[in-house]
Amino acid sequence: MTHTPGKYTDFETLREQAVTLRRRGYSLRQIRDELKIFNNDILNRLVKGEPPPEWTRRPNTKDDLRARARELRLQGWTYDRIEAELGCSRSSVSLWVRDLPRPERKRSAEEAAAIARRGWEAKLRIREEERQQTKDEARQSIGNLSPRELFLVGVGLYWAEGGKDKPYDRRENVAFVNSDPHMIQVYLAWLDLVGVERERLRFTVMIHENADVAGAEQYWADLVGADRTTFNKTTIKKHTPKTIRKNIGDSYRGCLVVKVLKGADLYRRIEGSWYGIVESVREADQQNRT
Repeated sequence: MTHTPGKYTDFETLREQAVTLRRRGYSLRQIRDELKIFNNDILNRLVKGEPPPEWTRRPNTKDDLRARARELRLQGWTYDRIEAELGCSRSSVSLWVRDLPRPERKRSAEEAAAIARRGWEAKLRIREEERQQTKDEARQSIGNLSPRELFLVGVGLYWAEGGKDKPYDRRENVAFVNSDPHMIQVYLAWLDLVGVERERLRFTVMIHENADVAGAEQYWADLVGADRTTFNKTTIKKHTPKTIRKNIGDSYRGCLVVKVLKGADLYRRIEGSWYGIVESVREADQQNRT
């Protein structure tokens, strides 16, 4: 029961053969292979009106989901609720129920916005808890610093935030500037480690003119454990009409400059130690590459 390609003129004979095969339970692909009919349009015309065999029908799992989705939509459920209830995608829900009327809004716009805001706030709280947990775990993993570890931290800290000599301007001054009180505390601990007496330190506050200057001076004096009257004259940053300050609020206290008197030798040790770190890292990196 084969048919040579190209001889499609005896249509009724072909149809009779195709219908016979269809009723025996053949799929379209099997009829195509049996009759050698490779034109899909003619193949579909040959079996027109004959239902496909039961075994070729697709599973009806999604038909059940579709029916349930339509039922829930008619009950007034939103896409989100249907999606969560049935465990299917938003696109499937939309495809199944988009011809049904939209449920009447049961909440005012203000109520809906309040619900959305509470949901977003809950997400933010979770994110903040995760953020804080990561920070706490990292903090606890540090433990106690050895003198060598503190020394290396202090050298890196100074080289990032402290004053440095230029080839055209050799001064060898040790001056550290920062607005972060924790950075100042670590730096002072490092100065204690390397044997710099507190009597050799001079402090200067740098701050915007419209900030709480007196409050900032007292804050830094308390932090470093020095009398406010021993501070150098505060450096005030003047404003222009175009000045736009972003560092505002009660937490803004300007910057503190910590200068070491007679610090030339210390500066040389800092610079030498820094380049010792660089060379050590370079050598270690080279070993890792070979």
